[in-house]
Amino acid sequence: MFKQINEATAKPVVWSEYTAELLWADRHIAKQMLSLHLNPDLSLASRTPAFIDESANWLVAEFGLNAASKTLDFGCGPGLYTQRLKAKGVGTVVGLDFSENSLNYAKEQANQANLAIEYHLGNYLDYSDARKFDLITLVMCDLCALSPAQRSVLFRKFKSLLAENGSIALDVYTASRFTKQSESLSLEKNAMNGFWSAEEYWCIQSSFTYQDDLVTLDKYVISQADKAWTVYNWLQHFTVEMLSRELAEHGLAIKAHYSDLRGRPYTEGDEMAVIIGHQ
Repeated sequence: MFKQINEATAKPVVWSEYTAELLWADRHIAKQMLSLHLNPDLSLASRTPAFIDESANWLVAEFGLNAASKTLDFGCGPGLYTQRLKAKGVGTVVGLDFSENSLNYAKEQANQANLAIEYHLGNYLDYSDARKFDLITLVMCDLCALSPAQRSVLFRKFKSLLAENGSIALDVYTASRFTKQSESLSLEKNAMNGFWSAEEYWCIQSSFTYQDDLVTLDKYVISQADKAWTVYNWLQHFTVEMLSRELAEHGLAIKAHYSDLRGRPYTEGDEMAVIIGHQ
């Protein structure tokens, strides 16, 4: 037992383990994630409906999107942005996600609303397309869950998919948020209201900070009567300078930054939104 607890609470090397797809591949967890996405009172997996409405309105107006425009949403989830963009008259709207559960919901909603949206199932790091897009989006700070190597793959993909005068709109956690994070350890039965399993379980949650990298990790070790598994939730935090350096390696540059993807003027906070284009 001593050895097991030591292993469960050990601090791993930064970015050494990656389990993000488990959140969407496991049937029970995927249902919990979709429920969080669709809960209008929470901003845990998606923004509130009012925020998304305002964000979609701003994106359409800011980038002059119309019936001739092509947009691509990385990590589209249940289609909360894609549906709004299509409803506002955007010509080609494409959504990518590796949650079959969420995409099924998105497709059902699009069909009911008679919205011709193109959805693709799979890891967006593997996606390829011959088309060039006027707007590429990656919302809810999804970039922060990717390792430096994965971000490099994504930025190369952005570069190849972006139209000559196109824009990328995404949001990230900030260095300011990182300064508020601390390390902790907890043990709880059926933690997070049964989020991890329909069966009874114990959850050891260890939270770590990596000061030199501006990275946090929430490590969850879930133990049931018949199995145990570990989930790693990494979050990278950025300054404008850090993100600019990574983008420059791929011929991309930050054109503007805001407090959020509603175009609010930038003030220091836990998040920031950036507009990216070709250098």
